[in-house]
Amino acid sequence: MSDHDHAAPGMRIMYIIWGWLLALTIIEVALAYLHLPLVVMLLVLLGLSIIKTVLIVAYFMHLKFERMSLVLTLIPAVVACILLLNVIFPDSLRVRDRGVFRDLPPPTPGAAAPDGH
Repeated sequence: MSDHDHAAPGMRIMYIIWGWLLALTIIEVALAYLHLPLVVMLLVLLGLSIIKTVLIVAYFMHLKFERMSLVLTLIPAVVACILLLNVIFPDSLRVRDRGVFRDLPPPTPGAAAPDGH
């Protein structure tokens, strides 16, 4: 048996993480076929997605092996982005629900654009 028959020792953990990611993805797909309440399904999917994100960032993006100062810089930035999105999304839903563009007349065929072109 030669040394080329086995994966490099550092690759073993990558295959294990890949297996976990595959298993989590299969669970997520299987959830689509179950008749769970919407809130429960979304919470489970969100939790599984967070676990997958942590695994990908830690091992495949090598953040696990970086300095702690880099981790402590990136994590709060991501959390701040998520919180800012939570501020913007409700406003976009309000605009959609109010039908802001409902009062505009439909475009007439052959009419020039408002800017004259």
